[in-house]
Amino acid sequence: MSDALPALPLEAWEPTKNTLHLWTQIVGKIQLASAPPTNHWWHATFRVDEHGYRTGRMVHDGVALTISFDLVRHRLLVRTADGEHSLPLYDGLSVARFHDDLFALLRELGVHVRIRARPYGVPMTTPFPEDTEHASYDPARVEDFRRALEWADEMFLEFRGWFGGKASPVQLFWHSFDLATARFSGRRAPELEDADAVAREAYRDEVISFGWWPGDPSTPAPAFYSYTHPEPAGLTGRPLRPAAARWDAMGETHQARLDWDVVRGSADPRGTLLEFLQSAYEAGAVTAGWPHELLQSSWCPERGRVQHAHAG
Repeated sequence: MSDALPALPLEAWEPTKNTLHLWTQIVGKIQLASAPPTNHWWHATFRVDEHGYRTGRMVHDGVALTISFDLVRHRLLVRTADGEHSLPLYDGLSVARFHDDLFALLRELGVHVRIRARPYGVPMTTPFPEDTEHASYDPARVEDFRRALEWADEMFLEFRGWFGGKASPVQLFWHSFDLATARFSGRRAPELEDADAVAREAYRDEVISFGWWPGDPSTPAPAFYSYTHPEPAGLTGRPLRPAAARWDAMGETHQARLDWDVVRGSADPRGTLLEFLQSAYEAGAVTAGWPHELLQSSWCPERGRVQHAHAG
C-alpha cells in the first residue's frame, strides 16, 4: 500500500458505491439468515481482510461457507469445504443479475437460503431481483475504497486494544456501509421508546461508538465519527482534538466528526485520527460518568488514558 491515503470524493464514485452497497446488503442478509444470533446484531456484519471484506463462518442446510468481497481480484468468493467458487464483479453487473447469479450458485452448493430481497435503511427501494438500474463498478475507485477501509480498520484495531471492557469487533455494517467499533460501560441504557427491534437490541447498553463511513448524499464528505448513547448532558461542551474536529447535530443528538481529508492531509494521519478517537471517548466517558479507570487495557498507552484536565 502507498503511504499516501487515497482521496474518496463521493461524486466521483457514487454510482459504484451505491451498487457495491446493494450487493453487500444481499450478502449481509444471507449471513443474517445463516449465522447464530449474537448480541447487538454482530453476527450479521463483515470483517475487513487483506482483499476487501468477508462474512463470518455460516452454516445453512448443513453446508458451512463464507462469502468474501475480493476487491483486489474483483470477484465475489464463496468458500466451502469443497473449495472456492467465484463470481466476477464488473461494470454493467446489475443488482438483479448479482442477486440471481449468487443465489443460483448457492443452490448448486446445496444452500437454499431465503432473504427479504429488498434494500434496508437506504434511499434505494427497488427489490434486489428487479434492480437493473444500479450496475456501476469502477475498479480504480473500488481500490481507493479498499485501501481507505483497510487503513481505517487497522487504526480502529489499535484503538480498540486500549480498552479493557466489553468492546465490539471492528466491523463493517451492511445497512449503513460504515466501519465501526464500540465500547461499553457495562451498564444498561434506558429502553428506547418507539424503537424497532433492531434499534432496541443495538442500543440496549450504554455505548460510545466510533466509526468511518465513505460518504452519502446527506454527508457527502467521508468522515470519522463518534457518538455516546444515551447522550449525557454537557457532551458537546467537551473539546475535541484536533482543532478541525467538530460536534455535529443529528436530530436531538450529536456526533463528533473529523473529515477524512483532514486525516489524509495531516503530516501524521495515524496520530491525528487516534487523537480524535481518544478525545471523543474522553468526552463521552467523563460526561456520562463511566468507570473509565477500570476499563483501561493493560496495553493502553499514556495517550489512551482519560485526561480530565482537557475538560471544558
